[in-house]
Amino acid sequence: MTDFTYPEPKLFIGGVWHEAGARDTIPVLNPATGEPIAQLPVATLGDLDAALDAANRSFPAWRAMSAFDRAAILHRAGALLRERAAHIGRVSTTEQGKVLAESTAEAAASADIFDWFAEEARRAYGRIVPSKFPGVRQNVLKEPVGPVAAFTPWNFPTTIPARKLGAALAAGCTVIIKPAEETPGSCLELARALDDAGLPKGVLNVVFGVPAQISEYLIASPVIRKISFTGSTVVGKHLSRLAADGMKKSTMELGGHAPVLVFEDADIDKAAAMMARSKFRNAGQICIAPTRFYLHDSIHDRFVAAFGRIVDGLVVGNGLDPTATMGPLANGRRLGAMKAMIDDAVDKGARLRTGGVRIGNAGNFWQPTVLTDVPNSAAVMNTEPFGPVAVTQRFTDMDSVIAEANRLPYGLSAYAFTANGARANALADRIEAGMIGINFSVLTGPETPFGGIKESGHGSEGGIEGLDGFLITKYVAQA
Repeated sequence: MTDFTYPEPKLFIGGVWHEAGARDTIPVLNPATGEPIAQLPVATLGDLDAALDAANRSFPAWRAMSAFDRAAILHRAGALLRERAAHIGRVSTTEQGKVLAESTAEAAASADIFDWFAEEARRAYGRIVPSKFPGVRQNVLKEPVGPVAAFTPWNFPTTIPARKLGAALAAGCTVIIKPAEETPGSCLELARALDDAGLPKGVLNVVFGVPAQISEYLIASPVIRKISFTGSTVVGKHLSRLAADGMKKSTMELGGHAPVLVFEDADIDKAAAMMARSKFRNAGQICIAPTRFYLHDSIHDRFVAAFGRIVDGLVVGNGLDPTATMGPLANGRRLGAMKAMIDDAVDKGARLRTGGVRIGNAGNFWQPTVLTDVPNSAAVMNTEPFGPVAVTQRFTDMDSVIAEANRLPYGLSAYAFTANGARANALADRIEAGMIGINFSVLTGPETPFGGIKESGHGSEGGIEGLDGFLITKYVAQA
């Protein structure tokens, strides 16, 4: 695709694409070069009012449309995403940094998400409850909650918006979505596919700007009935407080700090390979990335050696380079965060197995890093690094390692490796996380719930739970 040009970002309000014009703009930077690639229009208060009005006016007709017809639009949009996957992948890599194969796969996965929710919308069943009163029919109905405000991050700029849009639109809700300003193009490609697939005007609106201003304005509006947010725990708590003022339904998919428990009977080479791929995908900028590796003392060094060999073979470079296996960090802020955490860990006694420094002085490239025997006093053992850093500790006792895995206030994802079936069952019961992979690393799919517990949030995206988050339950007793 030598003729590729990054598309000009626009606002999408009421079914109309709006260029920057006289609006303020924010530069969009290529993380591989640090150079600006576009100017992103900032929505004015008038734009936000127009989006709210469009979502409100289009809701009655959209909710009244049959699930079959809503599904047809989502299926058409999914087909367009597959046709455009190569282009969308290039857009995403240019603005976010991950390697092209990952970005292209993300576009295809978004199509799968649209297809799955299209079908699941046709199964949003209510029920009839037998009544103790003769002649009375007790109906339980499922209805769309109403217009939704959705907020999405920069790490998966295609699939995370797709999960929110697929479920909300399938349920019959209208949506105003504010994607991350660092990565606007990916979500705009979703909007373009939906628009081209025949989505009625006003059902979807896409805005950008100063995140705090937009979220506070939208959430305060009586038009908005549901909030869906993916991002940090700190911001999620703030948005939850705003939502509480209007008693608005919310889904919060927040931060994590995933533990990995590897026992002495595990297949070490398989576990190391599986976890290395998972850890350094998207340069470690994944909320479910395995990070805290608790390794049985008898296999610690062997696991680190196997894991390290894979890490040493990673090729860091521009995501558009077909030889690269890991791209840059998405923004320059992450470089400072990586350095501070790694330096702190080494100062407190951790051993640097590999990596640990920035690569070059252009772009946001960081060496894949492995730190061993990291004490709990190190910041990286307590704060999600959200980057290409893996840390290890040793253990000998199952009860103590489970307590260590559960020590933090987060509970998004966790992983464990063992050949003992009884132990696997005990780990599934006792580890505090919304998602657990046992001898397996893939925790995402359109058909499965995705979400955490404790300070990692509440509610789920994906699965029937994801659809249910955009529905309300109405009970009707009729004589």
